[in-house]
Amino acid sequence: TTIVGVESKMTSNEGTASILVDGTIEMDQRSINSQTAHISGRLESMLINFEGDYVKAGQKIATVYSTELLAASQELITAAQFEDRVEGLKEASIQKLKNWKISDSQINQILQSGNPIETMDIFADHSGYVLSKKVSQGDYVRTGQSLYTLGSTGRLWLIYNVYESDLAKVKKGQLVSFTTPALGEKELSARITYIDPLLNASTRTASVRAEIANTGNRLKPGMLIKGKIKTLPSTRAKSSTVSIPKSAVLWTGDKSVVYVKLEDSEVPSFQFREVTIGAQSGGQVSILEGLENGEEIVTNGAFSIDAAAQLNNNMSMMNRSVQIKTDANLDRLPDYVESTPSEFKQQLTALAKSYIPLKDAFVATDPGKAKEAATVLLAESNNVNMSLVKDDAHIYWMEQLNAITGHAEKITAEPEIEAQRKQFDFLSEALINSIKVFGIFENTFYVQYCPMAFNNQGADWISEETEIANPYFGDKMHKCGSVKDTIFFN
Repeated sequence: TTIVGVESKMTSNEGTASILVDGTIEMDQRSINSQTAHISGRLESMLINFEGDYVKAGQKIATVYSTELLAASQELITAAQFEDRVEGLKEASIQKLKNWKISDSQINQILQSGNPIETMDIFADHSGYVLSKKVSQGDYVRTGQSLYTLGSTGRLWLIYNVYESDLAKVKKGQLVSFTTPALGEKELSARITYIDPLLNASTRTASVRAEIANTGNRLKPGMLIKGKIKTLPSTRAKSSTVSIPKSAVLWTGDKSVVYVKLEDSEVPSFQFREVTIGAQSGGQVSILEGLENGEEIVTNGAFSIDAAAQLNNNMSMMNRSVQIKTDANLDRLPDYVESTPSEFKQQLTALAKSYIPLKDAFVATDPGKAKEAATVLLAESNNVNMSLVKDDAHIYWMEQLNAITGHAEKITAEPEIEAQRKQFDFLSEALINSIKVFGIFENTFYVQYCPMAFNNQGADWISEETEIANPYFGDKMHKCGSVKDTIFFN
C-alpha cells in the first residue's frame, strides 16, 4: 500500500509540549509474593540460600522436620485401622494432612507402609527472584511463616516524580519515552497507568507510574531513568478537542476510524483506532475522543491501508473482531508453562482435542462437518476457566481465546470451504500459541506445516498423529506437509 501522505503532527489550537522527568525502575508490586511454610517444624535443609537466586514454581526449596507431621501421620495409620468402627475418622485424618499440602501419593505411602513420616518437602508456590531471605537452615518455623519474598522482573514499573506545577498537564494514557545509562542512547516508551493522588509535601512532587514489559530482561529494578512525557500546556483544558483533515477519517455507520502511526516500531506501522468526531469545518473535523495531541496519523491513503488489513484478515473497519496472525517463525511467545495450574492445562488440552474433528472435516473437504465441529469447539472453549491464570498470563489467554472463538464463529457462518479454511488457519495459529505458552496435560500434539497453502504463504495445523493429512488441500494434496514441532506433556 502506498501512503500518499502522513500528517506529521495533529494540529490543535495549542502547540504540543513535553515534560522532562527523572525516575527509577521498580518491580511491579503485584508480582511480589511470600513463600510460606505449610507446617511448623525445624528446617533441616534449605536449597535456596542467596538473595537474587531464581526460583521456579514447583521447585523444591526446603525440607522441614515436624513432630506435628509425625503425630498426624501416626494418627492416620491408627484411624485406618478403626475405619470400619468409626465413620469419618480416616477422612478427617487425611484432610488434616492435605491442609499441610501433603500429596496424595505421600498419604497412600503412609497407608500402604504403615510407617509415619516426619519430614516434609516445601515446593515453591510462585516463580521469581529471591528478594529477601527470612530464615536459615536449622531455624524453627511456624505454619504460615514467610521463608522468602519472591518477585518477577517480567514486567516493571517506571516511577517518575512530576512537579506540582506540571501535574495538570499529565493524565493516564499519555506516552512517556525514556532512556537509561545501561542502554546507552536507546529510547524506550510506555504509557502512564497511574498518577499518585497525594503530593509529597517536602519535594512538591507526585509519583507517576508507567508499566513496561521487560523483554530480554534488559531493565533492572533500581536503574535510574530520564523520561519525557508528551503533553500539552496547562491551557489545554480550555479546549479538549483536536482537529485533523477530513481525508484522515473513515466513516462506517455510527463509527469513525483513523490509522495512527506506532511510534516504537522499527518499520512504518499503523494502528486501527476508533474515534468520536465533533464539528466539521471546511476540510477539518474535530476529534472529541480517541486521539492524543502529538500522535501521527495517516491523512491520505487510509482507505488503502484498511482494505489491505481486511484482505489479510487483520483488524480493519469492516473486520473488527479478528486477531492478527503471528509469524510462526518469530520466537516472541512468552513462557507460562511452569506457572500454569494443571487444571488449566487439562481444560486447554480438552479444547485442543475438540479441534481435531474440525481439522478432520477440512481434510475431508466437508464444509457442513466443519460448521458442526466449530460449534463443538466453541462450546468447549466455555469450559476453560480463565480465572486459573493470572496477570500477564491471563491477558495473553484472553487475546488467544478471542481469536479462537472469533474465527470459529466465522467458520460456522461461512458456506464455502475455502473461506472456512482461511479462518481455520488463524484459529490454528492462536491454539498453537496457547498450547506452547501454557502447556498441555498428559498428551502429545504435533504442529504440522504445509508450505503451499494460500498461494505458497504456508499454514500450520495441529494433529495427534505424525502422519500427514493436509486440511488445506484435502484429497488434492493429501500428504503435502511435514511435522514442524512436537508439543508434549512434561
